Amino acid sequence: MIESLLIANRGEIARRVIRTAKRLGVRTIAVHSEADADLPFVAEADETVNIGAPQSYRNAEAILAAAKATGAQAIHPGYGFLSENADFARAVEDHGLIWVGPPAAAIAAMGDKINARNLMAAAGVPVAPGTHDPAATVEAAVEAATAIGYPVMVKAAAGGGGMGMAVAADEKSLRTEYDKVRAFAERMFGDGSVLIERYFPRVRHVEVQILGLADGRVIALSERECSVQRRNQKLVEEAPSPAVDPALRQRILAAAVTAGEAVDYRNAGTVECLLDPETGDFFFLEMNTRLQVEHPITELIHGIDLVEQQLLIASGEPVTFDHTAQTSGHAIELRVNAEDPKRFLPGPGKVATWVEPTGDGVRVDSGYAAGTTVTPFYDSLMAKLILFGADRADAIAKARAAVAGFQIAGPKNNLPFFAELLENEEFLSGDYDTGIVSRMR
Repeated sequence: MIESLLIANRGEIARRVIRTAKRLGVRTIAVHSEADADLPFVAEADETVNIGAPQSYRNAEAILAAAKATGAQAIHPGYGFLSENADFARAVEDHGLIWVGPPAAAIAAMGDKINARNLMAAAGVPVAPGTHDPAATVEAAVEAATAIGYPVMVKAAAGGGGMGMAVAADEKSLRTEYDKVRAFAERMFGDGSVLIERYFPRVRHVEVQILGLADGRVIALSERECSVQRRNQKLVEEAPSPAVDPALRQRILAAAVTAGEAVDYRNAGTVECLLDPETGDFFFLEMNTRLQVEHPITELIHGIDLVEQQLLIASGEPVTFDHTAQTSGHAIELRVNAEDPKRFLPGPGKVATWVEPTGDGVRVDSGYAAGTTVTPFYDSLMAKLILFGADRADAIAKARAAVAGFQIAGPKNNLPFFAELLENEEFLSGDYDTGIVSRMR
């Protein structure tokens, strides 16, 4: 087993990784920016290194220097920042360190959405109608959209996390959105390549947790439902999906395994799909080559610790659970963000009150505490409120009580939105799609 671990991340995910590592007796090293010096993850690590300015979590040289200075044996990237940077993964291994993640080649292959689509199609994984090559000009985009049929999704090929995406209903809007997405992609990702893909007005977002094992096998755990979104970014996830029956589950898990095998995947990853609720057809969306924000709901219905499994795989050891065993119960995750609950605009600030709910089936993975400050430099996620119940109705009941009991004062927060969602008839029915938030607003 790995003996010392540097966490190249911040906030709740750094704290989450530290918790498992300490339970396993692994020495933990936290890097932190000047802006994060007072956050709980810094105090909870065995050793800390200040790497400077707020943007330093993307500074590969500073992180590798911290690893060398502290004698770290391995690096866990969390999610975001450098977690899906193939060059960083390669540099970690070139420095003689263990990378707690997939091979750099797999990250690179899945990092470009067009390349990923083509790889998946060649492997037999269903993909939505779309371009096989970047639409290099707006005229090429118009030609592709005419062949695919409107509406279409205009996507940054190098994007991720719901960023760099826009819907075009006709040629006029396509010309406008193409220029916007291309400019955004160049600015954010350094790559202006654009993909044109069929847009499904009513669709569900379902994903599968995979693990590439040390012995070369790829296994799929259960699926997660991620259709409650704002601006194509997830707010609520649940597992299992209320839209997936046993037959569909078998098909979608098999496709996820095929996807992982196509790139010789190792460690934790997620195969994301779009599901047509009317036909039961699903299409590959992307593969996230890292641990997902929503991994706790999979942990709860399987009774496992995915960070522990990541460390075991990175150490060359077998996993410690039976992936063929039946799941039990139902889990829901609510992303508690520092944002306006109506328009979802960021609202950072100093935390005056922070009281987390407790009780049976209640788990809170948080990055903040009373007296800390949510700064404007990072994603607005403050905590993940995770509920586990005997069934979906039980999990929802626990979610209502936990939302009511979570006390936050200082930054704006979206707890009022969750209180509204948990009474929404469409959500309660389980028959909802990615448009649910816009219909509520």
